[in-house]
Amino acid sequence: MESIFNLKYDDLVDYFLSIGEKKFKADQVFRWIYEKRVYDFSQMSNISKELQEKLKEHFDISMLTLRTKQESKDTNKYLFELADGNTIEAVLMKHDYGNSVCVSSQVGCNMGCSFCESGRLKKVRDLEASEIVRQILMIDDESDTRVSSVVVMGIGEPFDNYNNVMNFIRIINDDRGIKIGARHITVSTSGLVPMIDKYGDENIQTNLAISLHAPNNELRSKLMKVNKAYPIEQVIDAIKRYIDKTNRRVTIEYLLLDKVNDTTECAIELSELLRGLNVYVNLIPYNETSHIEYKKSNNERVMNFYDVLKKHGINVTVRRRFGSEIDAACGQLRAKEVN
Repeated sequence: MESIFNLKYDDLVDYFLSIGEKKFKADQVFRWIYEKRVYDFSQMSNISKELQEKLKEHFDISMLTLRTKQESKDTNKYLFELADGNTIEAVLMKHDYGNSVCVSSQVGCNMGCSFCESGRLKKVRDLEASEIVRQILMIDDESDTRVSSVVVMGIGEPFDNYNNVMNFIRIINDDRGIKIGARHITVSTSGLVPMIDKYGDENIQTNLAISLHAPNNELRSKLMKVNKAYPIEQVIDAIKRYIDKTNRRVTIEYLLLDKVNDTTECAIELSELLRGLNVYVNLIPYNETSHIEYKKSNNERVMNFYDVLKKHGINVTVRRRFGSEIDAACGQLRAKEVN
């Protein structure tokens, strides 16, 4: 039985038309689910009993199971269990300007980045759009707060699950749904060049973030296996094509690893690589884990890297650290459960 949360608004319209119902029924059901947060067809009072039964026969409207929740002052981390028993993570980050949720797009990940906790556990399967959507709904409902922005930056490579991720985006962006504006949705990729090009053709005003983490092929290949398939030159060319198509600025994610990629030389090389591009660099403090040997850069090295980029005319920010007192690294909570 298919999850109702897999259906975009137009899909729901097609379903109702296929069973001889009026188009407006899709609007009613969509609003019951996403505006009123009613997850029981029998509680949808303006839907006939006969139609309620048809919906029950065709669609699953159940939610995920919350297995574990960790809380800190500015962060809630959730471990969800899926219908098949697999687990995924999502994170609520509380900002002064609103609440952001980081969602997972796959069970495990095949990218194999050497610094990443979630990459230690190989990909089991892609998540359906419904399983990504329900991460947002459950956090929204459980925290009794309004999620104002979404980043697809949790477990998995979003562009390795492209169609489901795009369906997810269109569901949460819909004005009859969760109503999260396109410019408040960010998709992060490790650099799958063909998918960056495809994403540039989507005609949607969402944000693109590229996980770069090194300024040259030698170092990036050590950190990220994907660089052997799509080396830095190809990634930079794809970024240029994306900017030309969309006129959108791209975020360059750069995780700072102590004495690995945080040197002055790396900062200068990164500046030269990005010169003239409509990008900004987001420097990310590393969340250490017990399974991986990398250490986070100290504040002096972070600020030196920041200053060098600034001096060379690169727009740069340092990401605020979230959840340092809980299992903050992506995949860390799930790895504990699985191991």
